[in-house]
Amino acid sequence: MTDHEQAAESRKDDLALVRTDLANERTLLAYSRTSLMMAATGVTLVKFFPEVLRIRLIGWALVAVGVTIGTVGVTRFVNLHRRLHRSG
Repeated sequence: MTDHEQAAESRKDDLALVRTDLANERTLLAYSRTSLMMAATGVTLVKFFPEVLRIRLIGWALVAVGVTIGTVGVTRFVNLHRRLHRSG
């Protein structure tokens, strides 16, 4: 393999890493939007229907689901980021 071919292959690898990194960031943003929507919906239910126990419970459950989704998203992002940028 010539130096030119090796340089081209290295650039392809670098671009593939950048594309994967950007996809990972987009996925984190999707998790964040979903998490925020779930938690905000839950808070809205709790705030506007405080006298209805069933709706309050659903609201708090949505808040918990939102926090869980956010935690899963951040965990997945960090794990993949570490794997992509592992030196060695």
